[in-house]
Amino acid sequence: MTIIYWIIFGLIAGSIANFIAPNSQGGIVGSIILGIIGAVVGGYLGQRFFDVGVTGFNVMSFVVAVAGSLLVIFVGRLILRG
Repeated sequence: MTIIYWIIFGLIAGSIANFIAPNSQGGIVGSIILGIIGAVVGGYLGQRFFDVGVTGFNVMSFVVAVAGSLLVIFVGRLILRG
């Protein structure tokens, strides 16, 4: 995917993750970054453990990216609580 597709994909996945687990910080840029990082984390873990990854604009890729984004939110909150 090109960088534009990753940004759009990240925005959608990050927005869904922020809707499920609200976070008031970051705004639209935070959602994009969260979605892209979540897609990378979710894609890596999904491929490693379940043989499912982020392969483009399809439902399973969004599920994996949102799950990865939620995992990033969870770990981030654990670290910040310290």
